[in-house]
Amino acid sequence: MGAFRFDAVTIPREAEALRAEVRAFLAEELPAYAPHVRAGSWSRYEPEFSRTLAARGWVGMAWSKDYGGHERSFLERYVVLEELLAAGGPVGAHWIADRQSAPTILRYGTEEQKRAIVPRIAKGEVFFCIGMSEPDSGSDLAATRARAEKTADGWVLNGTKLWTSGAMTAHYMIGLFRTSTESKHGGLTQFLIDMKTPGITVRPIRDLTGEAHFNEVNFADVQLPADAVLGGEGQGWAQVTSELAFERSGPERFLSSMRLIVEMIGAIGPTPNEKQASAIGRLTAHLVTLRRMSVSVAGMLAKKEDPALEAAVVKDVGAVFEQEIPIIATGLLESEPSLDEAHVYERVLAEITMINPSFSLRGGTREILRGIIARGLGLR
Repeated sequence: MGAFRFDAVTIPREAEALRAEVRAFLAEELPAYAPHVRAGSWSRYEPEFSRTLAARGWVGMAWSKDYGGHERSFLERYVVLEELLAAGGPVGAHWIADRQSAPTILRYGTEEQKRAIVPRIAKGEVFFCIGMSEPDSGSDLAATRARAEKTADGWVLNGTKLWTSGAMTAHYMIGLFRTSTESKHGGLTQFLIDMKTPGITVRPIRDLTGEAHFNEVNFADVQLPADAVLGGEGQGWAQVTSELAFERSGPERFLSSMRLIVEMIGAIGPTPNEKQASAIGRLTAHLVTLRRMSVSVAGMLAKKEDPALEAAVVKDVGAVFEQEIPIIATGLLESEPSLDEAHVYERVLAEITMINPSFSLRGGTREILRGIIARGLGLR
């Protein structure tokens, strides 16, 4: 039977030294954004903010300088991310490209693909979306039905991707398509897709807030050149499962509701009653534990290990934690969610309440994650 590995990882001094710099920057930049906007953090599309971060060297931090990166450590990058998320920095524009698209291209892409795209990501000029999930398949990527057929000149794509975050503003997608029916897992291939290519239609899916972070993307006879393949033909399953370790284990998996915790504690004030103090202590303990688990996974990724099982655990436990926070907050204060921006705590409570059902969807549904964990432990 397998076992989880969450070895203790100490963030080194050079990484910790970044905290003061990042906090000083955020103290100047974030007052312009209302608390309920900051509650959205890594879903908020603010391209100018992303370009400002890139100019400071905080996008593409761990990549080679040959491709526009800054050759900082993976844990230095982690410190910057958790400070941005804890404060509610609107990082949604570059988030996916920085977190997983560029690392995937750097690992599997051709030299031409790397040089054409990755430096532009590091400058905050190019944004990505992920084409994995499909209608009627949930998070079961092996059930991918969108097809890529080889032609004399390249490939033709047909099919639909669903729950595609940021597709309406992304310049590129890394999409997973079926290139063979001979093998369920071996017949999948990843493609690097320019979102301006004719035949691509993006339909926004509006959430309870009225915004559209998710999208449906339809491909109708979309023609791609032969060099649009990312990595090896038929290697998409192995590539995408290793990519998910980046998506599932970061600080965004337990800091998405952090603004609500901050505003809740502020609304309670310096003299909480016994129930309030107990709840705040419990939330703090959970945060500390999830952070330790997430940092441990970051340490494994820095060593180029494959912590897919541990990443799934962080994502699953983190989603449960974050979805509990609005429920806990509602029970501690006699306040109801409100869209009135004059009531700061109530407005943030409304924002998190409306978006938090998505926390157990993005990055893999709870059922899929627990299936991965069960297999990893030898239980199925």
